[in-house]
Amino acid sequence: MIALAAGALAACQTATSQETAAEPDFMEQHQGLIILDTHLDTPANLVQPGFDIMERHDAALDYSQVDWPRMEEGGLDGGWWVLYTPQGPLDERSYQLTRNVAIMRAVAVREMVAANPDEFEMADTAADARRIANEGKKVVMMSIENSYPLGTDVSLLETFYNLGVRMVGPVHFRNNQFADSGTDIQQAYGGLSPLGEELVREANRLGMVLDGSHAADDVFDDLIELSGAPIILSHSGTSAIYMHPRNIDDERLRTLAEHGGVIQINALGSYLKQFPENPERDAAMRAMRAEFTTSPADMTEEEYEVYIARRNEVDAQFPPERADFEDFMEQLLHALRVIGPEHVGIGPDWDGGGGVIGLEDVSDYPAITQRLLDEGYSWEDIGNIMGGNSLRVLEAAEAHAAELAAAATTE
Repeated sequence: MIALAAGALAACQTATSQETAAEPDFMEQHQGLIILDTHLDTPANLVQPGFDIMERHDAALDYSQVDWPRMEEGGLDGGWWVLYTPQGPLDERSYQLTRNVAIMRAVAVREMVAANPDEFEMADTAADARRIANEGKKVVMMSIENSYPLGTDVSLLETFYNLGVRMVGPVHFRNNQFADSGTDIQQAYGGLSPLGEELVREANRLGMVLDGSHAADDVFDDLIELSGAPIILSHSGTSAIYMHPRNIDDERLRTLAEHGGVIQINALGSYLKQFPENPERDAAMRAMRAEFTTSPADMTEEEYEVYIARRNEVDAQFPPERADFEDFMEQLLHALRVIGPEHVGIGPDWDGGGGVIGLEDVSDYPAITQRLLDEGYSWEDIGNIMGGNSLRVLEAAEAHAAELAAAATTE
């Protein structure tokens, strides 16, 4: 990280863009932006024994990419903290068990805020988010990645809204009761299910942003058609640069923009480029995981330390292939060329598999800002990319919900 910071500083000192040359203090300008990430998987770490959001961690040692010190260093003002739950059987008992996990993740997020009121604050609205960021605190909103825990009762979405959820993604890696996944073997519905259509209507009623990341292309099309508010792709990529089910084609990118939506470009290597197969590493990872009978979230602090040490051993023996900053920027710049800086943002998938060489954790956001300046984008453009666009989509969801509420009172 020392070398990385030195490289970033050198880039700042030698940048040739007109904006950089005209601004005596790049970091002051960067820190003055409202930078919001639309997909922080950090709640998974909040439930890990011994994890302290107020302490600086090292991604090279414990794989953590988000904490308060590094948010401060990188200028990250917060964003949407993810309530992720894995897919299970489509039955009521499984829904209930997973719902409990999701609720406890939400509780962990709120406990983080309550324990650190001078550093973090819950935001209920886009206006709250702007105020909190301008006051120097970190913005906390939540999002649901995979609506599976809702079971078959979309009215439960309001429970999560009351806990602080302001974004909802219908599906994850596998088809569920709401929608087809972009990465499942075959489609179940050809888009949204009837229950998924109910989910869209309920999210619109509440003023939640709908997230199309992980969804099949037909689901994206349905979300665009059915939602009365713009949608977001919280951590996605472009298939023109790399063909992958998690990425979106240029035609749909343009449709997204035409309907006011935003794509947030992720930094998960396997969605950015093709890697050669590594069967030795795959076998070593399977063997390592087989050594532990408890999931990391349920381990004691001592067990988790052993788990991390073993994973570090595997990484040292069989280093994973990694994408780099240029791979990430190729995706970002392509999206910007196709639909412009009013419809593109940043969603690297921190603490969820994201991060590339040169963009290792949230302290590295200045590298993105510097590169965008070098590419000729203005500070206004960069402000939109870094947080303004996602807040605009949230404001649109809030406005649409208000319109629906007003219409309901006149019926």
